[in-house]
Amino acid sequence: MWRVALTTRERVVLVTGAGSGLGRAMATALLDADHHVVLVGRNTENLEATAVGHERAVVHSADVSSVEEVRELFASVSEQFGRLDVLINNAGTFGPSGSIDEIEPEAWSAAVAANLTGVFLCAREAVRIMKAQDPRGGRIINNGSISAHTPRPGSVAYTATKHGVTGLTKSISLDGRDFDICCSQIDIGNAATDMTAGIGRAAKQADGTFRPEPTFDPRHVADTVVHLIDLPLDVNVPTLTIMANRMPYVGRG
Repeated sequence: MWRVALTTRERVVLVTGAGSGLGRAMATALLDADHHVVLVGRNTENLEATAVGHERAVVHSADVSSVEEVRELFASVSEQFGRLDVLINNAGTFGPSGSIDEIEPEAWSAAVAANLTGVFLCAREAVRIMKAQDPRGGRIINNGSISAHTPRPGSVAYTATKHGVTGLTKSISLDGRDFDICCSQIDIGNAATDMTAGIGRAAKQADGTFRPEPTFDPRHVADTVVHLIDLPLDVNVPTLTIMANRMPYVGRG
C-alpha cells in the first residue's frame, strides 16, 4: 500500500463510531479542518455516508470489541500513514435499561465489551504506535459521559462502563505522559443525536417522574474536539464537560 505524505499541519485521526451521531459530527469537523480521518464502525454504509465529499476520509469497518479486528485496523493505519496523531474513542452503546436485578448478564457483557473493552483495545494499539513513531506522542480522547459522574435511573451497565472509562483515561494519561501522549475525557450531556432523541420528549428523573430535557447541537462537541487536538502535546485537558445548560445534571436527583 502506498503511504500518504503528510504536511506539518495535517494530523492522522482515528474516530470510532464514526457512522452516526457524535462520531459523525466529530469526524466531519476534523475532515473540514483538513485532517486525515480514519472512520471506524461496524456499518460500512454509514461510514461511507460520513465520508461523502471528503477526500481525506478513510473508511474501515471494524468491531472495536474484537482483539483481531482492532489489531488489523491499527496495522492498516500504520501502513497507510506511517503514524497516528489522535485516537477518538467514541464507539459505544447505552446498553440495557433497568434496575440491576433486571439486567441479564449477557446484556451487561455486551455493554462492557462495546463501552469499556473497546476503549482499552483501541488505546492499547494507539499507545504502541505513538510511543514508537517519530516524532513520538499523540493524543487520545475518550468519550465518557456525564453518567461517569452522576447516573440516570436504570442505567447500571452504561454508568459502570463510563466510570471505567474514567479510570482508563486517568491511567493512560499518567502512563503516557513520559512519551508525550496526552489522554482526555470529554463528558457530554444531551447532545441532540438519535441516541438521545427520546430524552427531548420524556426522560425518567431520579424522583420517578418523566420530563422532557433540553438538548444541544452536536457541532459544539465537534468544535471542541477540533480545538483539543490543535493543542501542543505539552498541554493536556484531562476532563471536559459539555452539556445542554438547562439539563438536570448539576444537583441531579
